[in-house]
Amino acid sequence: MLQSLSIKNFALIEHLDIDFSNGLSIITGETGAGKSILLGALGLVLGRRADLTSLKDKEQKCVIEAHFKINDYGLKDFFGQNDLDYEDVTIIRREILPSGKSRAFINDSPVNLQELQELGDYLIDIHSQHQTHELSDEQYQLYILDAVAGNGNLLAEYGKQLSDYKNLKAELKKLAEQKEALSKEQDYNTFLLEELNAANLKAGEQEELESELEKLSNVEFIKEALAKSLAIANEEQLGAIQNLKEIKAALQKISTISVEYNQFYERVSSVLIEFEDIAAGLSQNAEMLWDDPERLEAVNQKLQLIFTLQKKHQVTTVEELIAIQAQLDSKVIMAGEADEKIAALSANIQQAESLLNSTSLSIFKNRENAIPVVNDKITAMLAQLGMPNARFKFDLKHTDSYHAKGKDVMELLFSGNKGTDYGLLKKVASGGEMSRIMLAVKATLAEYSKLPTIIFDEIDTGVSGEIANKMGEIMKAMSSSMQVFAITHLPQIASKGRHHYKVFKKIQDETTVSELKLLDSEERVREIAEMLSGKDISDSALNHARALLN
Repeated sequence: MLQSLSIKNFALIEHLDIDFSNGLSIITGETGAGKSILLGALGLVLGRRADLTSLKDKEQKCVIEAHFKINDYGLKDFFGQNDLDYEDVTIIRREILPSGKSRAFINDSPVNLQELQELGDYLIDIHSQHQTHELSDEQYQLYILDAVAGNGNLLAEYGKQLSDYKNLKAELKKLAEQKEALSKEQDYNTFLLEELNAANLKAGEQEELESELEKLSNVEFIKEALAKSLAIANEEQLGAIQNLKEIKAALQKISTISVEYNQFYERVSSVLIEFEDIAAGLSQNAEMLWDDPERLEAVNQKLQLIFTLQKKHQVTTVEELIAIQAQLDSKVIMAGEADEKIAALSANIQQAESLLNSTSLSIFKNRENAIPVVNDKITAMLAQLGMPNARFKFDLKHTDSYHAKGKDVMELLFSGNKGTDYGLLKKVASGGEMSRIMLAVKATLAEYSKLPTIIFDEIDTGVSGEIANKMGEIMKAMSSSMQVFAITHLPQIASKGRHHYKVFKKIQDETTVSELKLLDSEERVREIAEMLSGKDISDSALNHARALLN
């Protein structure tokens, strides 16, 4: 509920602080006194766009702040989803700066207008004779039935099932597209894979083959170098090994004389061992070296195959070719498994459809059962409101299509007079009839769901007497479970309120300002008497006002 409203520098309001209570609150005042300014200020708090014309003093900022008690509205999830601090008494503030910029805050956290509008939908419903278009909206009509039918849990379950179903359908579509793409490339991918498989590639193979090719291509040159090296090493008289042995023998004789000579001896011994090992290796390598034209051709062909594959796949290493081989293998396997995956996914979709169909059918049956209840309640109220011949026909159909709130579509048909055919509500009901129908609908919904604070803005236009009295009674009954405001010109309705506020204009410092005042008992009597008889209040008007209030 709206607990308080503070307005600074807005339109004709210089500074206004007002507290509100639950129940039915009446707001009255002469035409042009500023009732629409109050609604405009609330509209800004609820996210309506602002401009500089809203500022009374163009040099000062406009600040509108509203306090809402929201602990019964179940809004903690909304605050969590929007990363806002939740408070049982939530403060919404809107500021319009002289520069034209606008800022909005929820519990001192800055928010954008969309977040403000979304929260506002939960807090206040402003309804006037010219704002009955939602009655013609199919989703709102279904909402009425769902509230009476108690479909809340079923609709939540259906919403989750519909989300799962859509995700499965999207996954199936993606898989089918992948299969189609893979099928188109399947033959080519298979050819490429077989080509790479046939090449029998191994990591590091290219470097080994290139080294082997270098050896095979230079056999004679290598043989000559090895032979010369071995000859120098192994010549009996002047060979390197023989010379090292003689050096070793000479040093051995003096190695005992000093540590220094012993170190020379040991180092030469090590060199000799290493050189003998080198000579043995060279000899072994020379024995294994021979001309092999067939192997040279094989190595050449394998390297040429590797170069061809690298060029085809636009890579430079065997390792990259092996990676491409693995990718192609995966694609070929995926193409083969796609049908199995599609079949499994299709089965899941059928199961999801079965759940959706079952839940949506339960929703439909509950709506069907709610139709006579809604019909009876609304027509009974409309009879009290001067529409005794009002009749409705809820044309509800269960379709094959999945919609956001089930599989149903509906047309609400209306006839306001005896002997007239039914027609679409938005086409055959007048503005005054739509206002009364909306009041009856809101009163019915108040019995079955937690509605936000509702403001009826001169919904009583065009009615009077006993019908106005009945409208007041309905609003009063609604206010037993919710906060209701009624902006009215009719004393019959004004007398039904628990609290009565008056909007008036006055001259202050050569400037016209609007103010809002909570009337005490005697002030209220005089206000209603003035509504009955005008500025010249008679004793009979005062007595009539007291009678209405009593």
